[in-house]
This record gives sequence, structure tokens and C-alpha cells, in this order.
Amino acid sequence: MTCPVHEPMPLPSDSGLLLEPLPDLIRLLREEPVRKVRFPNGIEAWFLSGYEHFRAMLNDPRFSNRMGDTPPGLRAVDTETDADPGVMMNLPGNFVTADGEDHQHYRRKLTKEFMVKRIAALRPRIQEIVDQHLDDVARRSGPVDLVPTFTLPVPSMVIAELLGVPYEQRGAFQHAANTLLGLTTTAEEMQGAWARLAEILAVVFDARMSDPQEDLISHLLHEQSELSREELTTICVVLLVAGHETTANFSGLAIAHLLRQPEQLAKFIAHPDEAARAVEEIMRYLIGLTAGGGLIRRALEDVEIGGQLIRAGEWVVAGMAAANIDPQLCPHAEQLDLDRGPVPHVAFGYGPHACLGQNLARAELEIMLVSLFSRFPNLRLAEPIEDLPYREQMLVPGFHALPVTW
Repeated sequence: MTCPVHEPMPLPSDSGLLLEPLPDLIRLLREEPVRKVRFPNGIEAWFLSGYEHFRAMLNDPRFSNRMGDTPPGLRAVDTETDADPGVMMNLPGNFVTADGEDHQHYRRKLTKEFMVKRIAALRPRIQEIVDQHLDDVARRSGPVDLVPTFTLPVPSMVIAELLGVPYEQRGAFQHAANTLLGLTTTAEEMQGAWARLAEILAVVFDARMSDPQEDLISHLLHEQSELSREELTTICVVLLVAGHETTANFSGLAIAHLLRQPEQLAKFIAHPDEAARAVEEIMRYLIGLTAGGGLIRRALEDVEIGGQLIRAGEWVVAGMAAANIDPQLCPHAEQLDLDRGPVPHVAFGYGPHACLGQNLARAELEIMLVSLFSRFPNLRLAEPIEDLPYREQMLVPGFHALPVTW
């Protein structure tokens, strides 16, 4: 069966802070779970807004992760100045955009560094880093901005130590993350940010070749010697950027939304032993509050999803926000409910490309939130959440500042 094809609608989106799910996403979930949309850069794609459609597409090898020509994008494109995402996305070593065996080839070399056992061994060190930064917060007077003092530096230090990159270089990879994930980045800016990180990593590679340490870079250099320097650089840039940018921003969002919902925060504070389950619900809820867009794939052959025939070569986007607020996933899915039992959400993706660092992200968020609210049970926002400076024109949502008092 093939559903009626309508004129492509604009991608459901909102550049500002969302306190409730986008109404257009809710409508699509209910009425048109497979719908042709037009992205801001003019590219059309099938938008999948249901939980089951999301999982079906991401687990289907007939959909390719390779970008090829210009994919659907969240901004209008100036062909003379704007960055071509395919240039960086398809570099050797970028396991994020590789398919099938190419993807698994790289992923197998990294999996052990992010397994549950390895992350469990890191937890005491993560706790130390969190406590050090909370000590600094406690010494300050007046409203304290948690972004530069807590939510940004903690994940940066953790991923730097895990990889083996000197923490004093954090400014470089934080700047690179903002550049590489920005929606207004020019080609020149993107290439410059990548080149700067490559220079830093080249020095680290040389140092670890002669003096290996217990870090990921040392392990890759000495245990995966078939990897070229170009592949190593790409792998490390991807891990550095993704490893701190997502956790840094979502930890800030989690703090703000818990403070906005005191009844949920009270449950979190009262049951620190259930923090791991609470973090799962918080992540599901926060992803459901993100704007349009999603995980992009391209059909390699004709495929039918939800009664709609998707032709070979057409773009398909699995809406992560919509999937996480689908009533099929859980009742009143648009609400945060820390009494909710375990839910198989897709905040970390699904299938072969599920987030490699999800175990690390879970551990960091759990330790950061439990430690913060245990240390400061009377924490409150210094400004209304609606007035907090929001990161517009960025792929990863979050706050530029998060002023709090206690």
C-alpha cells in the first residue's frame, strides 16, 4: 500500500527553547507518521515520526548512512561560503557515517573503551572531577553560572583524560565543537577548526608512540597499528567533539528542567539510589523537547515503511524527538515522570549506529546530577528558564549560561 503523497511541508522546527513538544510533531505522530518534508536548505526527505518507524529504519541495511551529495540540512545554504558537510563527514576513520562492515571495522576497535565494565572503572575518577568542580562552585558567592564552572568543564575533562589529550587544550576542542556543530559555519571556519585539532592530536600521537599511557590514543596507536594517522585523527576528533558537547549541553538542560519541575526534582533527590533509572527518563524527555530534524539516511533501494513506498535514492529522516514522545513508547510520553518504569527509549539512537559513548554519557549525567543536588538541595534558577540564553544556530541544544543560586 502507498499512502497519498502531499506537497512537502516545511520541517517542523523551532530555534528557541522548547518547554513542550512541538505541536507539529504531535500532529504528525497522530496523523502522518511518514510524511515528505522540505528542510531549510531546500532538500526534501521523508520524515518518520513514529517510534516503530524510527527503529525499523535505523536497523535496516537498505538505508545508507553515507551522505554523498548535499543531505537535508537545518539551514539555508550559501554555496559560496557555507561548509559542505560531506567533506568532513566522509573522511577515512569517520565511523559515524560509514555503513555496514566499514562501520563495524572502526567500531570494533573502539567498543572495549566504552563498555560498561570500562566505564564502571572510570566512575571514581568522574566523581573526583565532579567534586572538584562543585567545590569551586561552593566557594563562589552570588548567582553562579553552571555552564563554565560545571556542565562544560566536567565532560571536557573526562573525555580528554579518556582519550589522552591534555586538558589544557580543552579550549581548542570546545571551540572546534562549537564550530563543527554550528549551523552558520563557513567552509573556511570548519576546515580551520579541524586543522587546529589535527595539529594538537599530531603532537599527542608522537608523545604516546614513545611513551604510551593508559588512554585510548595509546591503545589505538599500539594495538591498532594498521590505522593511518588520518584515520586516527578523524576518530579522535569525532570522539572529542561528541564526547563533551552532548553531555555538556544535556546536563545543563537536565538541571534547568528539574528545577522547573520541583515535584520531579523532589523525587530525584529523595531516591538517589534510583538515579540511573531517572537519568533514562530525563534523557527520553529532553530529546522529546528538541526541535525538528533527526538521523539522516538514504534509501539504497525501494523500501516500504508505514504503507509508504520510499524510492531508491530518496532521503529519509528518523525523527528522534518524535520517537521519544510517541504514545506507543509510553503513556503521557510528552511529560517527565520519574516514577515511570524502564522505557526502551531511543535517545541514544538505535541499531548498529547506536551511540558508542552512551554508557559514558549515562555515568556522567548520573554522577553530575546526584552530586549537584546532594550538595545543593536548595538550588534554584537565578532567572526564569524562559530568559536563559539559548544556543540557537547549533545542532546540539543547550544554554550559553545557567545562573543559579541556593
